Amino acid sequence: MLFSDEYITIAQPAQGSFKDKGSRFLSFAFPVTGEQEVKQHLEALRKQYYDATHHCYAWVLGFDKSAHRVNDDGEPSGTAGRPVYGQILSNDLTNVLIVVIRYYGGTKLGVPGLIHAYKTAASEALHNTAFVTKIVKEEYQIEYPYEVMNDVMKIIKDEILEVINNEFGTKCVIRLAIRHSASERVKSKFSKINQLVINYLSIY
Repeated sequence: MLFSDEYITIAQPAQGSFKDKGSRFLSFAFPVTGEQEVKQHLEALRKQYYDATHHCYAWVLGFDKSAHRVNDDGEPSGTAGRPVYGQILSNDLTNVLIVVIRYYGGTKLGVPGLIHAYKTAASEALHNTAFVTKIVKEEYQIEYPYEVMNDVMKIIKDEILEVINNEFGTKCVIRLAIRHSASERVKSKFSKINQLVINYLSIY
């Protein structure tokens, strides 16, 4: 197993804010599952806060946190997106986007001041939401004849598998969600059933 089949993300969108020497920092945290969602949130915020000085952000995606990006949006390199990213990492989060929007107040904060401001604003947004632990699941479709129904149902019951949907026509077709760490064991059980076909669909 290349990664844990549990991960932590945020339960719902949240906002925070921070002020320093006249500059206002508005922070927004979103649960996201892909880059398209990230793009949509960024576009919506740019449209709503079109008059802001900077839109800085960081995001992390993937159960193994394999994808991430930081953006300083014109602030000195490493003073905005990186501190925001640090808040995501320090809370062990993934599938999350944090955007910090700055309205410049006329007084420069300097590098330490900027790092502190962006870090604090990001932290405030995270303080205003709940963290949730989610299970990585794999989705499969199985097809089998009616005569092996009891064998199939026994595995589903014993393994406490989630049935997404089922169709009973000339063949029985069931879509199942299997916990990532249990998938090999469950697939091995199904493979021993005569005439059963199992197909991998996705992971989420």
